[in-house]
Amino acid sequence: MIGRKRARRPMKKMGIEALYRKPNLSRRHAAHPICPHLLHNLETERPNQVWATDIAYIPMRRGFVYLIAAIGWYSRKVLSWRLSNTPTTAFCPDAVREAMVRYGTPEIFNTDQGSQFTSLEFAQLLKDNEIRISVGGKGCWRDNVFVERLWKSVKYEEVYLKAYDPVSAAKTHLCTYLNFFNTRRPHRSLDGKTPDTIYYAGLPQERVAA
Repeated sequence: MIGRKRARRPMKKMGIEALYRKPNLSRRHAAHPICPHLLHNLETERPNQVWATDIAYIPMRRGFVYLIAAIGWYSRKVLSWRLSNTPTTAFCPDAVREAMVRYGTPEIFNTDQGSQFTSLEFAQLLKDNEIRISVGGKGCWRDNVFVERLWKSVKYEEVYLKAYDPVSAAKTHLCTYLNFFNTRRPHRSLDGKTPDTIYYAGLPQERVAA
């Protein structure tokens, strides 16, 4: 019996490592313009001030799918999400449109430099709704930190514990988990409250009543 550290040294020396897919979902398109990052030193004080999005790689029993989610920066609430077999541009605007139909529009929308988010279609959707576009720096995961924390929770508390098959099963299980994430899972950064509690408590009372 040996520990992890003792095994790691000879494995590194011999070049032995696990074989797994390592997709690069943040690769930018050279022809797409990049907007500045607007969240440095910005203190979020209310729901719908800043939204953010990203795409995660979700392994299946056979193959994999891609998950996009739009979240509220202030509350960490998952506002909408979509699954896709391919990391195309099309399913990203659909997720944002659903969030806007359900919750209105944010003042700022933050993404990384992935080509799905710097595309003309995605950028035009935000501009048409008078939403300011914020794009994180290359390789700067902290610029979209709350989405990255969501992915960690989704993968370690849900995805890695199961082997989805087929895609419909992945949708069902992810729907259950994300509903739990919003309504029942306490967050340390929210003083033990849930994203739903923080989101609705911060809305004007007339919006809550509506």
